Amino acid sequence: MIDLPFTFVPGEGPLLISVPHAGVELPAGLARALSPAAAALPDTDWHVHHLMRFAQDLGAGLIVARASRMVIDLNRPDDDAPLYPGQAGTGLVPTELFDGRPAWSTPPAHRAAALEAVWRPYHAALAAELRRLRARHGHAVLWDAHSIRSRVPRLFDGALPTLNLGTNSGQSCAPSLRAALIEVLEASPFTAVADGRFKGGHITRRYGQPADGVHAVQLEIAQHAYLDEAAPAPPPWDPARAALLQATLAEAVGAALRWRP
Repeated sequence: MIDLPFTFVPGEGPLLISVPHAGVELPAGLARALSPAAAALPDTDWHVHHLMRFAQDLGAGLIVARASRMVIDLNRPDDDAPLYPGQAGTGLVPTELFDGRPAWSTPPAHRAAALEAVWRPYHAALAAELRRLRARHGHAVLWDAHSIRSRVPRLFDGALPTLNLGTNSGQSCAPSLRAALIEVLEASPFTAVADGRFKGGHITRRYGQPADGVHAVQLEIAQHAYLDEAAPAPPPWDPARAALLQATLAEAVGAALRWRP
Protein backbone atom coordinates (compact mmCIF):
# COMPACT_ATOMS: atom_id res chain seq x y z
CA MET A 1 0.00 0.00 0.00
CA ILE A 2 1.06 3.66 -0.26
CA ASP A 3 3.67 4.48 2.43
CA LEU A 4 2.80 8.17 2.63
CA PRO A 5 -0.78 8.64 1.38
CA PHE A 6 -0.75 12.46 1.36
CA THR A 7 1.31 15.59 1.79
CA PHE A 8 0.22 18.32 4.15
CA VAL A 9 1.42 21.88 4.78
CA PRO A 10 -0.57 23.79 7.42
CA GLY A 11 -1.46 27.44 6.91
CA GLU A 12 -1.77 30.46 9.15
CA GLY A 13 -5.27 31.42 8.05
CA PRO A 14 -8.60 29.67 8.76
CA LEU A 15 -8.73 27.99 5.32
CA LEU A 16 -7.69 24.41 4.52
CA ILE A 17 -7.63 23.27 0.88
CA SER A 18 -8.08 19.56 0.26
CA VAL A 19 -7.06 17.92 -3.04
CA PRO A 20 -8.19 14.28 -2.81
CA HIS A 21 -8.10 13.22 -6.47
CA ALA A 22 -4.84 14.52 -7.96
CA GLY A 23 -2.74 11.58 -6.76
CA VAL A 24 -1.27 9.13 -9.25
CA GLU A 25 0.58 6.66 -7.01
CA LEU A 26 -0.42 2.98 -7.14
CA PRO A 27 1.06 -0.11 -5.50
CA ALA A 28 2.65 -2.27 -8.17
CA GLY A 29 0.14 -5.06 -7.75
CA LEU A 30 -2.81 -2.74 -8.28
CA ALA A 31 -1.22 -1.08 -11.30
CA ARG A 32 -0.94 -4.49 -12.97
CA ALA A 33 -4.58 -5.26 -12.17
CA LEU A 34 -5.98 -2.16 -13.90
CA SER A 35 -7.75 -2.52 -17.23
CA PRO A 36 -5.97 -1.13 -20.31
CA ALA A 37 -8.45 1.77 -20.34
CA ALA A 38 -7.65 2.65 -16.72
CA ALA A 39 -3.88 2.23 -16.88
CA ALA A 40 -3.28 5.92 -17.69
CA LEU A 41 -5.56 6.98 -14.78
CA PRO A 42 -7.82 9.08 -17.05
CA ASP A 43 -10.19 10.16 -14.25
CA THR A 44 -7.47 11.89 -12.24
CA ASP A 45 -8.05 15.53 -11.24
CA TRP A 46 -4.96 16.48 -13.21
CA HIS A 47 -2.64 19.09 -11.68
CA VAL A 48 -5.18 20.51 -9.24
CA HIS A 49 -2.46 20.60 -6.57
CA HIS A 50 -0.37 22.79 -8.89
CA LEU A 51 -3.40 24.91 -9.70
CA MET A 52 -4.06 25.60 -6.01
CA ARG A 53 -0.49 25.83 -4.71
CA PHE A 54 -0.57 29.65 -4.84
CA ALA A 55 -3.03 29.57 -1.95
CA GLN A 56 -0.25 28.66 0.45
CA ASP A 57 1.31 32.08 -0.13
CA LEU A 58 -2.02 33.62 0.89
CA GLY A 59 -2.08 31.72 4.19
CA ALA A 60 -4.16 28.64 3.36
CA GLY A 61 -3.19 25.12 4.36
CA LEU A 62 -2.93 22.45 1.66
CA ILE A 63 -3.44 18.69 1.95
CA VAL A 64 -2.91 16.66 -1.23
CA ALA A 65 -3.51 12.95 -1.73
CA ARG A 66 -0.66 11.00 -3.29
CA ALA A 67 -2.59 7.78 -3.86
CA SER A 68 -4.69 7.53 -7.01
CA ARG A 69 -8.45 7.52 -6.61
CA MET A 70 -8.26 4.02 -8.13
CA VAL A 71 -6.71 2.82 -4.87
CA ILE A 72 -9.59 4.30 -2.90
CA ASP A 73 -11.78 7.36 -3.38
CA LEU A 74 -11.24 9.76 -0.49
CA ASN A 75 -14.37 11.72 -1.46
CA ARG A 76 -16.71 8.77 -0.91
CA PRO A 77 -18.04 7.57 2.46
CA ASP A 78 -16.41 4.51 3.97
CA ASP A 79 -19.70 2.59 3.73
CA ASP A 80 -19.81 3.33 -0.04
CA ALA A 81 -23.29 4.87 0.12
CA PRO A 82 -24.08 6.69 -3.17
CA LEU A 83 -23.67 10.47 -3.14
CA TYR A 84 -26.20 11.06 -5.92
CA PRO A 85 -28.80 8.26 -5.72
CA GLY A 86 -30.25 7.39 -9.09
CA GLN A 87 -27.40 8.99 -11.04
CA ALA A 88 -24.32 7.36 -12.54
CA GLY A 89 -21.22 7.60 -10.39
CA THR A 90 -18.22 5.72 -9.09
CA GLY A 91 -17.72 3.93 -5.81
CA LEU A 92 -15.29 3.85 -2.93
CA VAL A 93 -13.06 1.59 -5.03
CA PRO A 94 -14.14 2.49 -8.57
CA THR A 95 -15.16 -0.49 -10.69
CA GLU A 96 -15.90 1.65 -13.76
CA LEU A 97 -14.29 4.70 -15.28
CA PHE A 98 -16.29 7.88 -15.78
CA ASP A 99 -17.12 6.77 -19.32
CA GLY A 100 -18.42 3.39 -18.15
CA ARG A 101 -15.50 1.23 -19.25
CA PRO A 102 -14.32 -1.37 -16.71
CA ALA A 103 -11.57 -0.17 -14.38
CA TRP A 104 -9.96 -3.51 -13.62
CA SER A 105 -8.75 -6.56 -15.51
CA THR A 106 -8.53 -8.44 -12.22
CA PRO A 107 -11.31 -7.76 -9.68
CA PRO A 108 -9.90 -5.59 -6.87
CA ALA A 109 -9.68 -7.03 -3.36
CA HIS A 110 -7.80 -4.26 -1.59
CA ARG A 111 -10.64 -2.19 -0.18
CA ALA A 112 -10.14 -3.05 3.51
CA ALA A 113 -6.38 -2.46 3.34
CA ALA A 114 -6.82 0.83 1.49
CA LEU A 115 -9.36 2.07 4.01
CA GLU A 116 -6.87 1.62 6.82
CA ALA A 117 -3.72 2.74 4.98
CA VAL A 118 -5.06 5.62 2.87
CA TRP A 119 -8.66 6.68 3.57
CA ARG A 120 -8.61 6.81 7.36
CA PRO A 121 -5.26 8.66 7.66
CA TYR A 122 -6.40 11.32 5.18
CA HIS A 123 -9.66 11.91 7.00
CA ALA A 124 -7.96 11.88 10.39
CA ALA A 125 -5.61 14.61 9.14
CA LEU A 126 -8.53 16.65 7.78
CA ALA A 127 -10.45 16.40 11.04
CA ALA A 128 -7.43 17.26 13.20
CA GLU A 129 -6.50 20.32 11.15
CA LEU A 130 -10.07 21.62 11.10
CA ARG A 131 -10.19 21.29 14.89
CA ARG A 132 -6.94 23.25 15.14
CA LEU A 133 -8.17 25.99 12.82
CA ARG A 134 -11.47 26.32 14.65
CA ALA A 135 -9.71 26.54 18.01
CA ARG A 136 -7.31 29.18 16.70
CA HIS A 137 -9.66 31.32 14.61
CA GLY A 138 -13.08 30.58 16.03
CA HIS A 139 -14.09 28.96 12.74
CA ALA A 140 -12.61 26.87 9.93
CA VAL A 141 -13.24 26.79 6.18
CA LEU A 142 -12.57 23.66 4.12
CA TRP A 143 -12.25 24.03 0.34
CA ASP A 144 -12.35 20.69 -1.49
CA ALA A 145 -10.67 21.19 -4.88
CA HIS A 146 -11.53 19.05 -7.92
CA SER A 147 -11.48 19.04 -11.70
CA ILE A 148 -13.08 16.94 -14.42
CA ARG A 149 -13.31 16.85 -18.19
CA SER A 150 -15.91 19.31 -19.43
CA ARG A 151 -17.85 16.62 -21.28
CA VAL A 152 -18.59 13.26 -19.64
CA PRO A 153 -21.92 12.07 -21.13
CA ARG A 154 -22.34 9.26 -18.61
CA LEU A 155 -22.23 11.73 -15.71
CA PHE A 156 -23.92 14.84 -17.11
CA ASP A 157 -25.49 16.25 -20.27
CA GLY A 158 -23.64 18.68 -22.52
CA ALA A 159 -20.73 20.79 -21.38
CA LEU A 160 -20.15 21.44 -17.71
CA PRO A 161 -19.89 25.08 -16.58
CA THR A 162 -16.26 25.94 -15.88
CA LEU A 163 -16.64 26.67 -12.16
CA ASN A 164 -19.02 24.50 -10.15
CA LEU A 165 -19.43 25.49 -6.52
CA GLY A 166 -20.93 22.84 -4.25
CA THR A 167 -22.31 23.56 -0.80
CA ASN A 168 -24.65 20.58 -0.37
CA SER A 169 -27.49 22.88 -1.44
CA GLY A 170 -26.47 25.47 1.13
CA GLN A 171 -26.15 23.08 4.07
CA SER A 172 -22.36 22.80 4.31
CA CYS A 173 -21.48 26.47 4.88
CA ALA A 174 -22.96 29.75 6.05
CA PRO A 175 -25.11 31.59 3.48
CA SER A 176 -22.78 34.59 3.62
CA LEU A 177 -19.74 32.49 2.66
CA ARG A 178 -21.66 30.85 -0.19
CA ALA A 179 -22.77 34.30 -1.41
CA ALA A 180 -19.24 35.73 -1.22
CA LEU A 181 -17.82 32.90 -3.32
CA ILE A 182 -20.64 32.95 -5.86
CA GLU A 183 -20.11 36.69 -6.32
CA VAL A 184 -16.44 36.15 -7.21
CA LEU A 185 -17.10 33.20 -9.52
CA GLU A 186 -19.98 34.86 -11.38
CA ALA A 187 -17.92 38.03 -11.92
CA SER A 188 -15.09 36.01 -13.48
CA PRO A 189 -14.51 35.41 -17.22
CA PHE A 190 -15.75 31.83 -16.74
CA THR A 191 -19.19 30.25 -16.62
CA ALA A 192 -20.18 29.42 -13.05
CA VAL A 193 -22.98 27.67 -11.16
CA ALA A 194 -23.70 26.89 -7.53
CA ASP A 195 -25.09 23.49 -6.46
CA GLY A 196 -25.70 22.27 -9.97
CA ARG A 197 -24.63 18.78 -11.05
CA PHE A 198 -21.92 18.77 -8.37
CA LYS A 199 -23.20 19.74 -4.93
CA GLY A 200 -20.18 18.53 -2.99
CA GLY A 201 -18.99 15.03 -2.23
CA HIS A 202 -18.45 13.18 1.02
CA ILE A 203 -15.73 15.55 2.24
CA THR A 204 -17.94 18.62 1.85
CA ARG A 205 -20.96 16.92 3.38
CA ARG A 206 -19.12 15.27 6.25
CA TYR A 207 -17.08 18.22 7.44
CA GLY A 208 -19.35 21.10 6.55
CA GLN A 209 -21.10 21.69 9.87
CA PRO A 210 -21.77 25.43 10.09
CA ALA A 211 -23.46 25.16 13.48
CA ASP A 212 -20.19 23.73 14.83
CA GLY A 213 -18.02 26.42 13.25
CA VAL A 214 -16.75 24.37 10.28
CA HIS A 215 -17.79 25.54 6.80
CA ALA A 216 -17.06 23.44 3.72
CA VAL A 217 -17.33 24.02 -0.03
CA GLN A 218 -16.33 22.06 -3.11
CA LEU A 219 -15.15 23.59 -6.35
CA GLU A 220 -15.29 21.34 -9.40
CA ILE A 221 -13.42 22.90 -12.33
CA ALA A 222 -13.87 21.96 -15.99
CA GLN A 223 -10.38 20.99 -17.10
CA HIS A 224 -10.47 22.86 -20.41
CA ALA A 225 -9.91 26.05 -18.39
CA TYR A 226 -6.32 25.10 -17.64
CA LEU A 227 -5.20 22.19 -19.82
CA ASP A 228 -5.75 20.48 -23.15
CA GLU A 229 -8.47 17.91 -22.54
CA ALA A 230 -7.71 16.23 -25.87
CA ALA A 231 -4.12 15.46 -24.86
CA PRO A 232 -3.41 11.85 -23.86
CA ALA A 233 -3.17 11.23 -20.12
CA PRO A 234 -1.34 12.59 -18.31
CA PRO A 235 -1.93 15.99 -19.96
CA PRO A 236 1.01 18.35 -19.36
CA TRP A 237 0.77 21.14 -16.82
CA ASP A 238 0.51 24.44 -18.71
CA PRO A 239 1.19 27.38 -16.36
CA ALA A 240 0.45 29.98 -19.04
CA ARG A 241 -2.96 28.47 -19.76
CA ALA A 242 -3.69 28.22 -16.04
CA ALA A 243 -2.80 31.84 -15.23
CA LEU A 244 -6.23 33.38 -15.97
CA LEU A 245 -8.01 30.70 -13.97
CA GLN A 246 -5.60 31.10 -11.06
CA ALA A 247 -6.35 34.83 -10.96
CA THR A 248 -10.03 34.04 -10.37
CA LEU A 249 -9.19 31.31 -7.88
CA ALA A 250 -6.95 33.73 -5.98
CA GLU A 251 -9.86 36.14 -5.62
CA ALA A 252 -12.11 33.35 -4.34
CA VAL A 253 -9.47 32.01 -1.94
CA GLY A 254 -8.91 35.54 -0.68
CA ALA A 255 -12.63 35.91 -0.07
CA ALA A 256 -12.70 32.65 1.89
CA LEU A 257 -9.72 33.74 3.99
CA ARG A 258 -11.24 37.15 4.75
CA TRP A 259 -14.72 35.81 5.49
CA ARG A 260 -15.91 35.76 9.08
CA PRO A 261 -19.12 34.21 10.45
